[in-house]
Amino acid sequence: MRVVHVATAFPRTASDSITPWLVELVRRQREAGIDASVLAPAYRGGPRNEPSEIPVYRFRYAPSILETLTHDQTVPDRIRSRPAAALLVPAYLMGGCIAATFLGSERPDVVHVHWPMPHALIGAAMRRGAGDHTAMVCSYYSVEVNWVVRRMPWLRPFLAWTIRSADAVTAISSSTARAVREIEDRPVSIIPYAAALSETLTAVPRAALSDPDAPLRLLFVGRLVERKGVEVLVRALARLRHLRDAELVIVGTGHREDSIRQTAALENVSEYVHFAGFVDEERLACEYASCDIFVLPAVVDARGDTEGLGVVLLEALRYERPVVASAAGGITDIVVDGVTGWLADPGDAEVLARKLFDVASRPEEARRVAIHGRMEAEARFSWERILAETENVYRSAREARCERLP
Repeated sequence: MRVVHVATAFPRTASDSITPWLVELVRRQREAGIDASVLAPAYRGGPRNEPSEIPVYRFRYAPSILETLTHDQTVPDRIRSRPAAALLVPAYLMGGCIAATFLGSERPDVVHVHWPMPHALIGAAMRRGAGDHTAMVCSYYSVEVNWVVRRMPWLRPFLAWTIRSADAVTAISSSTARAVREIEDRPVSIIPYAAALSETLTAVPRAALSDPDAPLRLLFVGRLVERKGVEVLVRALARLRHLRDAELVIVGTGHREDSIRQTAALENVSEYVHFAGFVDEERLACEYASCDIFVLPAVVDARGDTEGLGVVLLEALRYERPVVASAAGGITDIVVDGVTGWLADPGDAEVLARKLFDVASRPEEARRVAIHGRMEAEARFSWERILAETENVYRSAREARCERLP
């Protein structure tokens, strides 16, 4: 089977950390015998040194100096921070459609469109280039649906078209699947991110969960953007510190860092909030392994977006770390309160602080739930399962496409 993935961004070099889950998906598909490749936009005219094991086709859409619509930020964030970037969107779509038409002439079996708003246009162009013989799979990741429904409702008819035009539709979580079905009533397969959960990882022993006098070490990992809710976590830390000694490590970078630092200063906890910035895999592994509780305090941001799934929760569960997260978006597909982790109301620092204190006060239960959380994650989010489910969707899409051909 030959599959072409259409994506907004793909690593520019072997060390680039963009869309690691997509890189791993394509790599594992190729290992399984699927001829998988990627169609993605160029960045400043390049790159020329792609990860060698994956065929990547780059389409041009502007002079090199202007090709910055993607990769550094998501497209919505880029346009919000620099409105003039919206002028590049028509050229971006035209460049993608031209490249897709040429690739379609080679008749791939499936074009897998990630973020179909607006990439379904590129997928449709590839299908036309193949004489309608290529099946199109559209995968939704929450942000594009929420963005249209809450901020750009005039695009709702186009969003509905992207859903209708696909031969098969997937969503990253049950909450995203519900949102897709509310736009267009049709079957949606839930295929989340996968994680390498089968490898046994040993966490560094920590005394804090069993010793109330030891400082509690909280960890957040992710981009510092509004929907992650890190300011809420900082306010929760200030309240938690009235109950016991605690500190917070923040791994990640983003435009909200100054706001988070200001919140820490206002709450008088600056000395207990440690910004690690972007770290390599070895350091990240150490941070996961040495934390007492991993926290993902997601909120609904001003665009109506929230956490599509929360893959960092899966990473934390690899180390059997207790996880506390907001009951928002796709997080509830991973965290079942009191069973695989604990949930708190989004945006409520007081409730989050109390939840963190309760988890820390019951170390045996925290350990039991963390172990169960890892086992559930391994069963539901393993690469073996995700690869099989994705291939089943491809076959269903191919069958649906064949039924439509004259």
